[in-house]
Amino acid sequence: MGGEGRESGSLWGYRSMVKLPARAPSPLRELIRRALMAFGLVVVNTLIVYLDRGSYSDNVNHDGVSLVDAFYYATVTVTTTGYGDITPVSDHARLLNAILVTPLRVAFLVLLVGTTLEVLANEGRRALSDSKWRKRMRNHTVVLGYGTMGRSAVSTLLRQGVDKEKIVVVDQGSAAVAAANRDGLAAFEGHATSRDLLNRAEVPKAREVIITVNRDDTAILATLTVRQLNPRAHVVVAVREAANVALVKQGGANAVVTSSDSVGRLVGLSTVSPELGSVMDDLLSAGEGLEVAQRIVEKDEVGRNPADLDDRVIAVVRNKSLRKYYDPTCAELKAGDEVVVVRQATRPGPELPPE
Repeated sequence: MGGEGRESGSLWGYRSMVKLPARAPSPLRELIRRALMAFGLVVVNTLIVYLDRGSYSDNVNHDGVSLVDAFYYATVTVTTTGYGDITPVSDHARLLNAILVTPLRVAFLVLLVGTTLEVLANEGRRALSDSKWRKRMRNHTVVLGYGTMGRSAVSTLLRQGVDKEKIVVVDQGSAAVAAANRDGLAAFEGHATSRDLLNRAEVPKAREVIITVNRDDTAILATLTVRQLNPRAHVVVAVREAANVALVKQGGANAVVTSSDSVGRLVGLSTVSPELGSVMDDLLSAGEGLEVAQRIVEKDEVGRNPADLDDRVIAVVRNKSLRKYYDPTCAELKAGDEVVVVRQATRPGPELPPE
């Protein structure tokens, strides 16, 4: 999918289809395989003629059919050239040509036009896999932008147990799309603000949309487009400048992360207090050391004070409302509450290779 509209001339009428993780065969290996197949057809045809050479007539030299003659006859036969200088004369030889040599000739012709047939078959398979993929894609996560932030977000999702098959990447760079495929993710190549492309990524059926594009104006427009397509999805947006946070929230984002401010605060903490900076970096790096997590309150924790839990509770989510751990209303946990905790990371989860 080489950019928005790149496939507008596709045989099947798709402007862009999902790129599913796949292992492409080596062109050289495929060429060698086809050459060996073609040579094998010629050899089989040669053996058929040579082993029954007494039933063939050389109408030019009249000296019988040698191995070279049999090879010559096989080549002109499978290529449908047919000069007529060597011909089968007995009934059984002609019958063998009809039931054996003719299928070999057809197979050779199919092999010669195999490239065209393969293109058609690949287009058909892609259209079929694209259709099947769309039918099963519900309540998934769409990541717009697969740069450093996007890859880190996906890595965190995977560590939290999100299935790779429930993550879809959209990026306008072919290298980023290829990287997503290598990481086992379905991906589309195109602009994050394209309504057509977002529809093909099944954004209207998505549960979450993460926007980590490299420009704030693109992030704002992408947020507006996503919100128009899906009013119910949980939309998280990363922007570089704090001045754009209000615009993104007005566009419909549920959460906005300011990358420049976040990095700046971490740098400041690391400068003033290196140990505190290391702890904060550890908390943000899921899968090792300490991690921040959100979980449902377990049955044996109902009625207890957050301070009495084994995990260090820093917030309680009750009826979709976030409350600090010291809020008096959270002195006793209730069934259905969720707690935000700091704990030792016990499940590293899958890692994505570095960008």
